[in-house]
Amino acid sequence: MANEQYRDLPVWEGPLSHPFYSKVVKRALDFTLALILLIPGLVIMIPLAVWVKLDSPGPVIYRAIRGGYKNKPFYIMKFRSMVVDADKSGGCTALNDNRVTRAGRIMRRLKLDELPQLFNILRGEMSFVGPRPELLLYTTQYTKEQECIMWVRPGITDRSSIVYIAQDEIVGTENPVENFEKYILPEKNRLRVEYAKNQSFMLDMHLFFETIGGVFGKAKKMAEEKGSAK
Repeated sequence: MANEQYRDLPVWEGPLSHPFYSKVVKRALDFTLALILLIPGLVIMIPLAVWVKLDSPGPVIYRAIRGGYKNKPFYIMKFRSMVVDADKSGGCTALNDNRVTRAGRIMRRLKLDELPQLFNILRGEMSFVGPRPELLLYTTQYTKEQECIMWVRPGITDRSSIVYIAQDEIVGTENPVENFEKYILPEKNRLRVEYAKNQSFMLDMHLFFETIGGVFGKAKKMAEEKGSAK
């Protein structure tokens, strides 16, 4: 199991906003919406799975351990967007990273590689909105204040996902891991703490629709770039 060696991680005992909404109402909403989206989601995911398989050698689904709800690590699911064993050469994606496949480059820009996380939501491991699940390398280094991040379900999107929607451009091509840890991770963690302590239905709705707007914005930009390249 993903969490066997992490059973002794600390328990958050500080205040969280709207605990009943977080633990009960939000979970019910997540499960219901994920169930509703499953059929149309599969209509999109099946062709994507075929595309991933034909585009490059390796499995269709990428599974990796991430820090999870109540400090229980879990396997996050994504469509594989990089070459096999890409994570062994670094956990941060650089600008124009040559490990990213042709299919992966498009899927990542439109967040289509995240669609399999519908199954993570159905299993109760994730939410539609919540702190993006991070590598254990970083979650095990959380300060006492940051531990609250682990006590709301991680999500497909959050404020940091919107702010850093073009993260690869920010980390650049030189020393991407160092740039991520120095310039991005501290602010991401600050935004995650802010969300964990202020989670509410209205905040979740705002972030959910802001994310959809951001994805459509990137799709429009891709179409314009493709048109200008002709």
